[in-house]
Amino acid sequence: MPKPLTDQDKRKQISVRGLAGVENVSDLKTNFNRHLHFTLVKDRNVATKRDYYFALANTVRDHLVGRWIRTQQHYYEKDPKLGLDMEELQDIEEDAGLGNGGLGRLAACFLDSMASLGLAAYGYGIRYEFGIFNQKIVNGWQVEEADDWLRYGNPWEKARPEYMRPVHFYGRVEHTPEGVKWVDTQVVLALPYDTPVPGYRNNVVNTMRLWSAKAPCDFNLKDFNVGGYIQAVLDRNLAENISRVLYPNDNFFEGKELRLKQEYFVVAATLQDIVRRFKSSKFGSTEVVRVDLSTLPDKVAIQLNDTHPAMAIPELMRILLDTEHQKWEKAWDICTRTCAYTNHTVLPEALERWPTDLLQNLLPRHLEIIYEINRRHLERIAKLYPGDQDRLRRMSLVEEGDQKKINMAHLCIVGSHAVNGVARIHSDILKATLFKDFYEVDPHKFQNKTNGITPRRWLVMCNPGLAEVIAERIGEDYIRDLDQLKKLLAFVDDDSLIHDIAKVKQENKLKFSAYLEEHYKVKINPNSMFDVQVKRIHEYKRQLLNCLHIITLYNRIKKEPNKNWTPRTIMIGGKAAPGYHTAKLIIRLITAIGEIVNHDTVVGDRLKVIFLENYKVTLAEKIIPASDLSEQISTAGTEASGTGNMKFMLNGALTIGTMDGANVEMAEEAGEENLFIFGMRVDDVDAMDKSGYDAMDYYNRIPELKQAMDQIAGGFFSPDQHDLFKDIVNMLLHHDRFKVFADYEAYIKCQEKVSALYKNPKEWTKMVIHNIAGCGKFSSDRTISQYAREIWGMEPSLERIPAPDDPRQ
Repeated sequence: MPKPLTDQDKRKQISVRGLAGVENVSDLKTNFNRHLHFTLVKDRNVATKRDYYFALANTVRDHLVGRWIRTQQHYYEKDPKLGLDMEELQDIEEDAGLGNGGLGRLAACFLDSMASLGLAAYGYGIRYEFGIFNQKIVNGWQVEEADDWLRYGNPWEKARPEYMRPVHFYGRVEHTPEGVKWVDTQVVLALPYDTPVPGYRNNVVNTMRLWSAKAPCDFNLKDFNVGGYIQAVLDRNLAENISRVLYPNDNFFEGKELRLKQEYFVVAATLQDIVRRFKSSKFGSTEVVRVDLSTLPDKVAIQLNDTHPAMAIPELMRILLDTEHQKWEKAWDICTRTCAYTNHTVLPEALERWPTDLLQNLLPRHLEIIYEINRRHLERIAKLYPGDQDRLRRMSLVEEGDQKKINMAHLCIVGSHAVNGVARIHSDILKATLFKDFYEVDPHKFQNKTNGITPRRWLVMCNPGLAEVIAERIGEDYIRDLDQLKKLLAFVDDDSLIHDIAKVKQENKLKFSAYLEEHYKVKINPNSMFDVQVKRIHEYKRQLLNCLHIITLYNRIKKEPNKNWTPRTIMIGGKAAPGYHTAKLIIRLITAIGEIVNHDTVVGDRLKVIFLENYKVTLAEKIIPASDLSEQISTAGTEASGTGNMKFMLNGALTIGTMDGANVEMAEEAGEENLFIFGMRVDDVDAMDKSGYDAMDYYNRIPELKQAMDQIAGGFFSPDQHDLFKDIVNMLLHHDRFKVFADYEAYIKCQEKVSALYKNPKEWTKMVIHNIAGCGKFSSDRTISQYAREIWGMEPSLERIPAPDDPRQ
């Protein structure tokens, strides 16, 4: 028999009922249980008092919100809106700009694919308060503004304070008979925020867990002086600065202490979280069941996305050695079988090399562990290659010199069981050059995993018209099996498909033209070819080669204004790192060329040049479906893969590009004859590096190139300051690492072919169909399936799990 309610219980019940403003207590209980189940204890079976408090608070809030809104309507009654514009609502949502470009966006595609393939995976990172800066163009120059993306809150995230973890910095190391102790440290708390990551129509929802830095309650309060209390509280900002702002460098290493703190912060918090979840036996349990980490590699795979999380290797070793008291050999076996490393760049300025004095101060125990890893590593190499001192120097984790540094890529290779590049050509370059010595010693470690993009965001969501045209021919299954796009080859000569694809492209162009007119106050010709280069501004990506083509085309139109020119609207967009002088000057050159070209009445609407301000994912989703020509023109051997190239291809743009990164495989899949490939190959670049690149030779030999350079140098595009672009001119003529002039002639000739084909819409669209049909390989589902099977030891599944409201089997 249930115990009868006491008067006190009744009073409690009545007070809850009164507080919530409901008469039906059973409704309140149902709501309460729902909040407890779905919102608060998804990781645990046992609820804390805090869980009950939040469940009750959220239940009450649910009941109050309706009344709250109704009250405001009563005070400020307006005509009710009968319909909602979905696009207007989408425009309100802020981009979570938590990465610099390809690397962060790749991770987002991977999360989508891992959920869609039913893989039990977490994505870990930092919850930056300020993401990649917002770019404003003021008088032709880039100006940065803080990206306060959280100012209105983020409805998709859920703080999980119950999983807060301490992260230690500074201090000193004590070697005692009981083991090694890292003492007198400063503690920062890592507060996790979870964002749901839904799979495609399979009811799977994975987790992205981002860490935010919080000062502990006693931060700097233990030893404040009289009157120091206020300062001690204000100093909490020092700890919380760790997750304040994203460093905005792409493909460039800046060895700042705060950046190293960020890298260790995410690693330390994440590894504690992984160990906690590993030691709990089953869903929701807080009980520790597994007492040691011997079987960690059988249950956990850690993929290091570039060297930024490289400190995971010494941190996992520290946990295994100092906390779990494992012997070195056992700990090292667990560590290497758990970790794998993806390299994303070969550019020397991008490779992370941390000064040992910085590590000694910030993470003294980790530096000790790195030295021991290196000692054992070099001992092994010395046995394999006796007397080869130069090889030992090349392969060391420690780089000697004016300032001793730790080579983080070497640490990642030595501490991982698998190493991969992100396109076939890139992986081959790693084995032949950058990591040649390591490949010779451990060839079995080295793999390729060509990047991919999610077709859910980059076709179905951003280009529904094209997605529908494809589905009408081959059904909808291609959305989760992109290889099925090959079926479109059967329709390559089908007039109705050719018509429909051209029609969707024109609709997208009209829509984007209207957007440009509204936001950029530029009226463009929607029947012109939309020639687009959007990516971070960097010398190796060669926006300057694009500029030289624009100037050449402008000069040709001016010379023969009555010729039947193919009209073009050339759009360039992308952010320059705030400290990258040359990249900022490149932006100023693009805007300066636009100022001259766009106001030249002789040229009219046959050529327009637009710099797309504040390029980000939301803008990419608008411009990519509207593009005709995709510019992928990096110097061969410099772009590891690229993923924008794949997005354009999938959305019906043709590619003009070098044989670099994933362009090589795109040409292979669609047929090289269906891309506009030009310029030096990797072998040609290598040969030129040996023989020497003489920019002046090209300048003196090619009249149109000389004319364009003289215009830039002489102030034609900067009449108010003739020498404005002198640094660009000097770089191109005397120290251009990326050999812009060497590919100029081939690029101009290739662009002539592009213009000629565009005059024949049917043949152009047939080439587009070949490209779309060749996109199957470039789904991130394929990439992630390969990571799962070949590195993580997991099997992807297309199984649909039951929805919460499905009856249980």
